[in-house]
Amino acid sequence: MKKESKKEWFFDRFCGTQLVVYTEDRKIVEVGVESDRDGDVLGNIYKGRVANIVPGMQAAFVSCGMERNCYLPLDEGPYRLGSYDGAAGPSARRELKEGDEILVQVEKLPRGNKGAKVTCGLSIVGKTLIYLPNTDFLGISRKITDPAVRESLLKEADKLREKGQGFIVRTAAETATKRHLKIESEYLKRIYRSVLETAKTAPVGTAVYREWALPVKVMRDSLGEVSGIYVGDRELYERVVHLARMRSDVGEKKVVLHKGERSMFTEYGLSEQIYELANTQVALENGGYLVIDSTEAMTVIDVNTGKYIGDMDLESTVFNTNLLAAREIARQVRLRNIGGIIAVDFIDMAEESHRLAVDEELGRVLEGDKSKCRTFPMNELCVALFTRKRTNNELRSFMLKPCPHCTREGYVLSDVYLAMRIRSDIIDCFAKGYSAAVIELNRGLMDKIFSEGYFSKDVEGGWKRKRIYLIGHRTYHEEQYTVRGDDAAVLTLPDEAKLLY
Repeated sequence: MKKESKKEWFFDRFCGTQLVVYTEDRKIVEVGVESDRDGDVLGNIYKGRVANIVPGMQAAFVSCGMERNCYLPLDEGPYRLGSYDGAAGPSARRELKEGDEILVQVEKLPRGNKGAKVTCGLSIVGKTLIYLPNTDFLGISRKITDPAVRESLLKEADKLREKGQGFIVRTAAETATKRHLKIESEYLKRIYRSVLETAKTAPVGTAVYREWALPVKVMRDSLGEVSGIYVGDRELYERVVHLARMRSDVGEKKVVLHKGERSMFTEYGLSEQIYELANTQVALENGGYLVIDSTEAMTVIDVNTGKYIGDMDLESTVFNTNLLAAREIARQVRLRNIGGIIAVDFIDMAEESHRLAVDEELGRVLEGDKSKCRTFPMNELCVALFTRKRTNNELRSFMLKPCPHCTREGYVLSDVYLAMRIRSDIIDCFAKGYSAAVIELNRGLMDKIFSEGYFSKDVEGGWKRKRIYLIGHRTYHEEQYTVRGDDAAVLTLPDEAKLLY
């Protein structure tokens, strides 16, 4: 009998950022990241104003208080434009015109020079139901496969909605009671009424509804038993405990506050796995490797044999590498939360049976992804295409930023990601018994650490009695830094050294 894998969640908060990691047998399967400052706009509902309408594009551009106007397609049928007194449905539909104030919800995040994509078909997400306040529709998760259960849940959802409204039944509803579904449906309706009430007086650009913060979304959407939940921040720990109490399949006893001297991700052997996600090259178990390259329009993944020479003929060597690559690709797109169009350039295979087998394997492993994936047949050039629904910020937007030295066409490690690594090294320094830490780094990054207050919580907490000095160098590359410990009572440092906070 196959041993069940050990499933664990790790939550931490530092440098103005929340990070959540899901592992199976201490191998990272999923990573989520969110800024404390503004969080994730995906799913947020804004009171917007129509800035202009472009008939040739069948689109309207809506001002929602973001850096760029949001894109609202006009070809998705009659708009569900409800007034703020709660009216909705066919009687409330009207043609859009410039200057109209409307409620829109973010469907796709802004990307590159493109603004966010929004819709007027609002939805409020719960654990078992998604409430559609102005869409006459009933749907159910494809993962609920029992015909009798599907029919029963759809009938129950139909009873809970009013005219012109709808529900989508989520996978978690399969084991939910009728009472739970009713309580949640009423709760989601109250949220929507609150949105309408807020929108009456809110200025244009206000987020009248925000999707849950990262820990809440994770605890709401994750299913199945977990072995443990580890949290590296006291405030975040209390929040996760509160959420765990509401989950009968989790319970607060499984939530553990990390109190070790080293950083939590280092203590549990996850730091290096996280750092590897900033690399464009990914090693395969047999010595082959992937190269992942993202553009504004799509992501391209190239498969290479690398050091793998195989044991038989060339075709078998290539076939085995491509099979391994298909499995690792499914893992990497989930890990890095890569969305949109993904093109995979597999190594050329002469035999059609091998091409079909690799194609089938890619489709099979993508089926386990929580985000919807759609695959297309591999062509004769051994190039396969698939799409993956964007759910929130790709991990690369946290780890990387445009390189200032190559007309912004390349990328370097981001300030907040470098600060996270420096923080971990400082903690390790103190865990070794040093009373002081000296960091030499790029001058721009040093200025950002002070201006953004990346380490302010640590200085007020565990570093209160420690000495930390930063020395900025204008000649250092953006990614270059060193961290060293020191026990001297008096440190010999250059004049430009600055005491951290």
